Amino acid sequence: MKQRRMGLNDFIQKIATNSYACKHPEVQSILKISQPQEPELMNANPSPPPSPSQQINLGPSSNPHAKPSDFHFLKVIGKGSFGKVLLARHKAEEQFYAVKVLQKKAILKKKEEKHIMSERNVLLKNVKHPFLVGLHFSFQTADKLYFVLDYINGGELFYHLQRERCFLEPRARFYAAEIASALGYLHSLNIVYRDLKPENILLDSQGHIVLTDFGLCKENIEHNGTTSTFCGTPEYLAPEVLHKQPYDRTVDWWCLGAVLYEMLYGLPPFYSRNTAEMYDNILNKPLQLKPNITNSARHLLEGLLQKDRTKRLGAKEDFMEIKNHIFFSPINWDDLINKKITPPFNPNVSGPSDLRHFDPEFTDEPVPNSIGQSPDSILITASVKEAAEAFLGFSYAPPMDSFL
Repeated sequence: MKQRRMGLNDFIQKIATNSYACKHPEVQSILKISQPQEPELMNANPSPPPSPSQQINLGPSSNPHAKPSDFHFLKVIGKGSFGKVLLARHKAEEQFYAVKVLQKKAILKKKEEKHIMSERNVLLKNVKHPFLVGLHFSFQTADKLYFVLDYINGGELFYHLQRERCFLEPRARFYAAEIASALGYLHSLNIVYRDLKPENILLDSQGHIVLTDFGLCKENIEHNGTTSTFCGTPEYLAPEVLHKQPYDRTVDWWCLGAVLYEMLYGLPPFYSRNTAEMYDNILNKPLQLKPNITNSARHLLEGLLQKDRTKRLGAKEDFMEIKNHIFFSPINWDDLINKKITPPFNPNVSGPSDLRHFDPEFTDEPVPNSIGQSPDSILITASVKEAAEAFLGFSYAPPMDSFL
C-alpha cells in the first residue's frame, strides 16, 4: 500500500507540474473530487493544536522559492537524531551543497524545535568566519526542514583520528588554533557552542577546520553570563554541566581541552566505557598526563581541563588567553585567519564526487525517495499542519549574495 501510495503521489506530481495536462477537463475534475477528502483525513488522525511553545516565529520569512525538486540528491553523507545530511547538486546552478534534511515530526516529538531554530539563527551569523560552515539558504515543506550548507568533503576529524589513532603535536596545534579561532568568534557574538567534539569538526578539501552542527548553541550569553541546560556529548561534558550548575562560555574551552587531549592521546580525558564511571572521573579524578607531550602542551591542557570554571584558562579574557598561551607561540594568528598557513594534512580529494573521507556506513545507504518530494504531493494531516506552524520563520534566503 505504501509503495502504491508513493507511486500515485509521484504520478500526481508529474501531472501537476505539466501545465498542459492540468488544463485537461478530466484532470480538473479529478483534482476537484480529491479536495473534499482532506478534512476526512485530518479527522481520521486527530492531533492537538500546537502549543504556544511550538509557535516559533522569527519574523517575516524571506519568501524563498526553493523546493526539494530544485536539487539532485546524490548521496547520504551524514546522519543525526532528526534526519540526514545529503550531498546534493542544484539543478540550475550545478553547484554542490550539503543539504541537511530534518523531520519536523521527530523534532516536535522530542520538543527540540527551539534548538533547530537556534541552529538556523547561528548559521545566519556565521557568514564571515572561515572556520564555520556557511548557510546558503533554508526552506521547508509541510513535513521537513532543509538547510542548504557549504559542502565540505575532507572528512570528520573523528574519522581521521580513528584511522591514525592520534596526531603529532604540530598537527594538533594547527587544528586546535583554528577551532579556538572559531569558538572565539562565536563568543564575540555572545554564542556558546556547547557541543564541541571530533564528529562536529570537519576538514575542507585543503585540510582547514570547519565547525558544523549548531543545534546545541546557546545564544545571547553575554560575557560572564550563564545558562544551565543539561546538554552535550558524555565524553566532552564539563564538570559544571554534569553538576547541573550554571555555566558560561568557559564550557567551550573545557571541550577544546578535551578535543586537544584526544588528538594527542587517542582517547578523551577521563574516558571509560562505563558512562557513570566516566562522569565520576570527570567530576572527581585528577587530570593525568603521560610524559610524551611538551611542557607547553601539558600546561595548556591543565589550564583548559581545570574543573573549577572560574580558574579555567579563558575565564578572564576568553579567546585572548588561549591565543596568547605559549603552546600557540608558533602560530601567526593573522595568517591563520586568512588561511595562509599550509595545513599539515591534505585530504587530496579529486572533486565534489570524491567521497573517500566519508564513512561508508552513510554513503552506502540509499537516498530516500521522499527527500526530493515537493510539498504539493503530500496530503496534509493534522500532525503535518502542527509541524508546519511550529517552524514559522524558518525559511531563509540571502539578500543576494533521524531519520527519513
